Amino acid sequence: MLATYLFFGLALLAVLGALGLILFKHPMNGAMSFVVTLISLAGLYALLSAKLIFAIQLIVYAGAIMSLILFIIMFLNIQERDLPIDSNRWFYLAGGIIVVAPIAGLMIKIAKSLPEEHPELIDGFGDVKTVGHLLFTEWLLPFEIVSILLLVALVGAVVLAGKRGVN
Repeated sequence: MLATYLFFGLALLAVLGALGLILFKHPMNGAMSFVVTLISLAGLYALLSAKLIFAIQLIVYAGAIMSLILFIIMFLNIQERDLPIDSNRWFYLAGGIIVVAPIAGLMIKIAKSLPEEHPELIDGFGDVKTVGHLLFTEWLLPFEIVSILLLVALVGAVVLAGKRGVN
């Protein structure tokens, strides 16, 4: 019973953090909302007893990756004048609602049709051996692609900051 309340609380916190990421105007506020989402996801992994994935989520994503993102945001030194003008904000908001509403409705319909009983987790779920085996066999290429994309994003931020004349 407590696990159910914790699940819904962490899930709500994750969704609110994701909304903050989208809705906050300043990038630093959005990044902090993203940290809330990542920590909530770590809590959800803890509820699944996936100790390694919980630790990776906290150390790598909420720690290292967010430190890198925050460093880039501070390095770019984004001021209020650099942010886009809000002249079309309501147009984009209406378009977003039109796109998201049917998807949300479909997700709610699917969630209501799911069975009440909880499936058993497979043996070794979230263990070092299982995660390592999957990461370096089935998911090696996507893992390397994501690392290259992060490197390209960092280099791109530095190049953009250099063109703008930020010291």
